[in-house]
Amino acid sequence: MNTQEKFVSPKGKLLIIGGKEDRNGTKVEIKNKNEEFSPHEILKLLVSDKRDRIEVITTASSEPESMRETYTKTFKEIGFTNFGFIHLTDKDENQYFERIKHSKTIFFTGGDQNTICNEINNSSILEILRERYVNEKDFLIAGTSAGAMCMPEIIIDEAEKEEAILENDIKLASGLGLLSGCIVDTHFIHRGRFGRLAHAVMIKRECFGIGLGEDTALLIENGHKAICKGSGMVIGISAKHLGKTNTDTGKKGHPVYGENLTVHIITEGCSVDLQSGKFTAADH
Repeated sequence: MNTQEKFVSPKGKLLIIGGKEDRNGTKVEIKNKNEEFSPHEILKLLVSDKRDRIEVITTASSEPESMRETYTKTFKEIGFTNFGFIHLTDKDENQYFERIKHSKTIFFTGGDQNTICNEINNSSILEILRERYVNEKDFLIAGTSAGAMCMPEIIIDEAEKEEAILENDIKLASGLGLLSGCIVDTHFIHRGRFGRLAHAVMIKRECFGIGLGEDTALLIENGHKAICKGSGMVIGISAKHLGKTNTDTGKKGHPVYGENLTVHIITEGCSVDLQSGKFTAADH
């Protein structure tokens, strides 16, 4: 199945979050300085009607009970009244199929993106998520941290965190295939991940790199029209006009270089077309 052909213009929406979204009393350092800060702004986007069903998938987390406690408290503060939690594995996917089929929003928590992909890829759960995302206008798939990183066709499996980008220091893998033509990284500013995302898009030059800051998200419609929400920033990186580079010829352990990367700084209210890379400034 060619996911890029199937998901050219899905009717549903994606909400990808950089991690540490404002929840449960989380101290967002910027909130006292940024005039655009709004409490729980990102999580309020999960449903338009607080009575609608949200299924929270904690599969990525090694501490699902902690996730359950945190989001239960936050959702009640927001006023959500209809939500549940699923720690999904490939052994019990049939048990939760109907719940996922009838929810309004699916929300993947943080943890390890590889765990999500390993458990859900090639499953009936992923098939129903794809089907609903393509065909249902009011359906939303959201994810924070690892829950956002797992959504594209290609994901960052692992990468070294060094000052220099070195050949063979990054590994890419197959994601859930819900978002075409992009590679997503999270906790982007706080954890200094510019180098690894730049390296990823220099290897996969057809992909647009999305570096999500904490308490920051992109709300994506039609599979490619994205608007920024939250208190921080999103860094967009494109290598489509890459000039001189040694990504194809460098030897293991040698520093990688690249010319003419295109970079966007995307903040609250700004939008970007993930296919063309076209940036539109916020209207304020």
